[in-house]
Amino acid sequence: MKIAMICYPTFGGSGVVATELGKALADKGHEIHFITYNTPVRLGSFKSGIFYHEVRVSDYPLFDYPPYELVLASKMVEVVKDHDIDLIHVHYAIPHASAAITAKKILADEDINLPIVTTLHGTDITLLGKDISFEPVISYAINKSNAVTAVSEDLKHETNKLFGVDKDISVIPNFFCPKHFGIVGDEEFKAVIAPKGQPILTHISNFRPVKRVLDVIEVFNQTLKSKDLRLLLVGDGPDRTAAEQLCRKYGILEKVVFLGKVKNPIEPLMISDVFILPSEAESFGLAALEAMAAGVPVVATNAGGLPELVVNGTSGHLCEIGDILGMSNSVLNILESEKRFSEFRSSTLERAQEFRIDFILPKYLEIYNRVLNQ
Repeated sequence: MKIAMICYPTFGGSGVVATELGKALADKGHEIHFITYNTPVRLGSFKSGIFYHEVRVSDYPLFDYPPYELVLASKMVEVVKDHDIDLIHVHYAIPHASAAITAKKILADEDINLPIVTTLHGTDITLLGKDISFEPVISYAINKSNAVTAVSEDLKHETNKLFGVDKDISVIPNFFCPKHFGIVGDEEFKAVIAPKGQPILTHISNFRPVKRVLDVIEVFNQTLKSKDLRLLLVGDGPDRTAAEQLCRKYGILEKVVFLGKVKNPIEPLMISDVFILPSEAESFGLAALEAMAAGVPVVATNAGGLPELVVNGTSGHLCEIGDILGMSNSVLNILESEKRFSEFRSSTLERAQEFRIDFILPKYLEIYNRVLNQ
């Protein structure tokens, strides 16, 4: 198959999933054409069967904002015609699915009937869904897609609740690629962070308010009252400054490492002991899955799709949103003894295996074949 893959090229979960999916499909002999405004961060170097097409948006004096969606639709039409594409797989309803629908209509006038598969990832539903001005466009884009997938049952439920959807939504969870975890943790770096072998609590996100990074600091500070440990914060975003200020307020800044954005977040996970994700909303929680695949138990909120991933009391703990004491006690419970930590670690690794890409990839291939045969 020749597949056009449309996604955001950033560090977010949707872009990571789309990129890894494309790479896995290329390994199976399919031809993948990424169409986006920058090279996806997880794409890596040259790889057989993978092509990248840049969407370039010029500044037009007529527009207050660059018309990315229109330029994206035009680029899709160009790539489809030049490379004889079989189907388009878009990640995110807005603007990707809506742009794909426009491209499909243009191509139909030239007797090219191209199926569209749309994968919903989260904020295109949970965030934009709260803005009534987007509802008609998102509903139309979903309903006009040939197939629609969501990364969790919770996201499927939210989509059906918020939009006028008459399209059946297939749930295909996010995944991890085992080959990325065949690395050894940097013990020298770990020794710098935790010179006396203190356990390392880690959080990875884009530091947006929905991730509740300040809760991470609160939990860490609470846990320090009972156990000496270190905090590793990976990522960057609008709440970083507030997080740094809170660390100064509590006098714990020397115990916290703000690592910033890293191209391979698996590396810090390999030296971590507990992963914390106190988000207000998570459609799935890819960062939590990658932590689990690294054998790191997860303390997360009982929100969104996280309960579909983290088994409470087995691969980590689930707490209510904002429950600082509960999350702190959960961290302490996991680290209570070497035996308990080892049990959590083993169960975490076992649970993660259910989300290997080799188990998930056939689900996408089944959908591709179905829409192509309709």
